[in-house]
Amino acid sequence: MKYKIRIFGLLALLLTAWSGFAQNLQDKLPVDPQVKMGKLPNGLTYYIRQNAKPENKVELRLVVNAGSILEDDDQQGLAHFTEHMAFNGSKNFKKNDLVSYLQSIGVKFGADLNAYTSFDETVYILPIPTDKKENIDKGFQVLEDWASNVLFDGEEIEKERGVVLEESRLGKGAQDRMRKQYFPKLFEGSKYADRLPIGKEDILKNFKHDVIKRFYKDWYRPDQMAVVVVGTLEPAEAERLIRQHFEKLKNPSKPRKRTVFPVPPRSKTEALVITDKENPNSILQMVGSPQPFTEAATLAEYRASIIKNMVQAMLSERLQELTQKADPPFVFGGSIQGGFIRNYESYQSFALLSKAGIEPAVNAIVMENERARRFGFTKGELERTKKNLLKQLERSYNERDKTESERYANEYIRNFLAQEPIPGIENEFNYYKQFSETITLEEVNKYTATNIPANQGKLVLLLAPEKPDYELPTNEKLLAMVEAASKMEVTPYEEKAVAASLMDEPPVAGRIGFQKENKEAGYYELTLGNGVKVILKPTDFKNDQVMLTGFRFGGQFNYDVKDRLNAENAATLVSQMGIGKFTPVDLQKTLAGKTATASPRFSTLTDGISGSSSAADVETMLQMVHLYFTQPRKDEELFKSFVNQQQAMMQNMMANPQMVFQDSLLRTVYRNHPRGPRIPSAADYGKINLDRALEIYKERFGNANGFTFVIIGAFTLDKIKPLIATYLASLPSD
Repeated sequence: MKYKIRIFGLLALLLTAWSGFAQNLQDKLPVDPQVKMGKLPNGLTYYIRQNAKPENKVELRLVVNAGSILEDDDQQGLAHFTEHMAFNGSKNFKKNDLVSYLQSIGVKFGADLNAYTSFDETVYILPIPTDKKENIDKGFQVLEDWASNVLFDGEEIEKERGVVLEESRLGKGAQDRMRKQYFPKLFEGSKYADRLPIGKEDILKNFKHDVIKRFYKDWYRPDQMAVVVVGTLEPAEAERLIRQHFEKLKNPSKPRKRTVFPVPPRSKTEALVITDKENPNSILQMVGSPQPFTEAATLAEYRASIIKNMVQAMLSERLQELTQKADPPFVFGGSIQGGFIRNYESYQSFALLSKAGIEPAVNAIVMENERARRFGFTKGELERTKKNLLKQLERSYNERDKTESERYANEYIRNFLAQEPIPGIENEFNYYKQFSETITLEEVNKYTATNIPANQGKLVLLLAPEKPDYELPTNEKLLAMVEAASKMEVTPYEEKAVAASLMDEPPVAGRIGFQKENKEAGYYELTLGNGVKVILKPTDFKNDQVMLTGFRFGGQFNYDVKDRLNAENAATLVSQMGIGKFTPVDLQKTLAGKTATASPRFSTLTDGISGSSSAADVETMLQMVHLYFTQPRKDEELFKSFVNQQQAMMQNMMANPQMVFQDSLLRTVYRNHPRGPRIPSAADYGKINLDRALEIYKERFGNANGFTFVIIGAFTLDKIKPLIATYLASLPSD
């Protein structure tokens, strides 16, 4: 059980069709025909979907459209406390009976059985095995008891005070302390400013029992609830059980109005510098003025959301490029159109600060947003983004019969609470294929110019460690930095041309010397001419996924202690510098529209490499594996970028008492042994020698002899064997 501050992130990819829709853009979006939606006479909403993954399991949810925002002044924290009491005795389950029974049928408390409370809702999570009918019957009885039959036994309330207060105490870390300082400003003028779900300590300690019962009576009622049922249960049976358990519930004779609380727009730009001794990171945030927001309901709104997602993806790519500089302005950063509160969103930018400090991060974030707003994006950026979004959607479509029930359940919860569309993956994929080509660069750039706000109505936050040697600006100085950055000269984005393919020519294929089949385990073993072994296991767990791992004994312990830092970072450095003629950013651009990854690893006792791909992109994955063995890049600027980023991150991490404790524990347990595990210091990264690290990497990965590769997933033997001969059997071997 936990309280949760829900942060509504980016919209799920929302897509619509063009063909035949030009004159009907105001048509309502359809509802996925695979889900059965209904409403009981008492107002309770339900969602039912039969789904095969995982087998013999049904995901049950009770969704209550009530959270801490609805608490009266004397109830602050009791929405979350009510959630706790639901597990402490009900009409049909005494406190220990419920958890004991569920654990007896394989439902683990915390891992499976859970709940959360946020500003606007409370959600109860109950996965039930369906191998026995009595399990299903009791599962629905549990939902009914949570909805209407929680006992609120006085003795149990008193016992639970300590549990909730301890949860509050554990949550009172740096993030909680800082939130309490900036939430009143973030939600200024709104009730959200003083309704954190964890509540107030004095109320949790002293509230009268009838106060929490009043909250339950007011808000736990059928017209504010939904029941979600997804899994291996016949829809007709699921609907029968919903009616049996929930049709009899009644609303109060005089129900309280479920108010939607407004968040007013911010009239001026302000800055807050907030510090905490235990805050591990220095984070810059710029939050625009909140704007009312509703999920897409029509084809026209759906289409607009596609453009919104494209803009955010392209801007994220630009910000990622900045982190590749020798002196990056931040470790990572981003800009999104999202929200903290249901029904509202704002344009937000953030950056994890690097060694460069505060001002470079402010300048970079402000200028990149302004560059996009003023000059827009390029044709190449848009085309790559279209390909990537299509590929993401295609993979979801290909896996539609292997989608986990929990994912559908979460989607239906969002539909009930925020009206997020649920057209279904079949509709979305078909819409996008027909529609994406009609989105022009002109309308994308028009959207960008309109929706990226100028420097007005922002809340600029700097959340930093409180350290005597860490100089921080005042609120006024931070605001002056933002205003100065907004006046700096901005030029259009210049895009670097990249190659269209990873290899100009494939390598000369090697030889597959021997093949044998293990029928019992269902795999094939190939012995290649260069001494490499390959184990192949075609599977149908996923329709569009192939996974690879390669390994052999070796590793960092082949090298002297004096080379420890170079050996530990050798594989990571190569991943940071790229392969062939491609930096990591160039590689991402070249692979637009493909799903393929590969990365080397170098542990204490093994050399290794791992990868994954879609079924269509296995060759691309194997090309990347080949290049990691044969063409690692050396890039001084990216090396410096890596060192600077790691030093900044380690300085931030060691401001966290838990990290200091962990470091001390490791050093004590291993008695500071030179090969013992430890947390590297910021200074350690300044001692890495690039040439020596690259030399170590080439010594280990320049020779593939003795490697074993295991490849599993959605492939056929006849199609993958020629690719193995080309890219793995041709690896250098001695």
